[in-house]
Amino acid sequence: MTGSGRSGDRDGGRSGGGPVVHGFPHLDTVRSAITALYRRLSCDGVRAHDTSLTAADVAFFDHDDPHLGAQRVARAVVEHLNLPDARMIVGFRTMEHAAAVELAAGPEYFVELNDRFRTHRADVGAALAHETTHVLLHRLGLEFPGTRDNEILTDTVTTYLGAGWLLLDAFREDAVSSQKLGYLTPEEFGYVLAKRAFAFDEDPSPWFTSPQGYTAYTKGRARALRDNRQPPLAAAGWSARRRYAQDRRHARDRPAASPGSNTPYAFEHGPQGLRVSFPCPTCLQRIRLPVRGPTRARCGLCRTVLDCET
Repeated sequence: MTGSGRSGDRDGGRSGGGPVVHGFPHLDTVRSAITALYRRLSCDGVRAHDTSLTAADVAFFDHDDPHLGAQRVARAVVEHLNLPDARMIVGFRTMEHAAAVELAAGPEYFVELNDRFRTHRADVGAALAHETTHVLLHRLGLEFPGTRDNEILTDTVTTYLGAGWLLLDAFREDAVSSQKLGYLTPEEFGYVLAKRAFAFDEDPSPWFTSPQGYTAYTKGRARALRDNRQPPLAAAGWSARRRYAQDRRHARDRPAASPGSNTPYAFEHGPQGLRVSFPCPTCLQRIRLPVRGPTRARCGLCRTVLDCET
């Protein structure tokens, strides 16, 4: 699914093509992508995608004509991403990647799907969701430098705007073969999906047809929950709060001291006294608050209200 004028997915369509990478190697870029999305669309723009694309929206049956069925699915994805004037012209061909799109001026965009999708129709919606998000980002002028980071941005935005759960559900892995669409690891897809679920009060658990996809979601969700329980958030656990109190005391006693690179928070000395900065658990933008005990704050970017113990 590549960048510049043409987009294609080098990880898509994997079938026995080597082991799938797991874990959270791209987490910093994923978090930056969520923040960038909120900054570009605004909180209201993100919340306009409060309902996820459903499996019924992109259903592609065996009796459907391949081209007509793909066009119908593409229209559903375009509508979901609020691109009413974009027309996706979908074709199939033998290719290395899962899919590719020509990022022209529009309103017509030519998408090519790997020929295997003629028969593997359950994943057509996933491939088209990624490629259509490339069109959305192209129109928004939102991109990251380099192909790798730009594809991570695309996967993250696809998922956060309610269509990327299809990409995670396309993940399958057993002892002899594997398939994964997109650049994010399965667990990173789960992390972004959980972030969206928390923000929009969704439960995507029943949507999965892939057991491996569901397992990856639960691992990503556990990682996302950690963001909601880090100091100075009031929901932090006892041991984390105790470590925070020690770091706060050291910051007061030794202004040049740092709590360390493994902590999500940092202390700053200013004219008004000691302040703490930390990432908003929803949009990941850093928030700065005075260190003065229990307080309630609202993130200026995503408007999340946070109970804190600074």
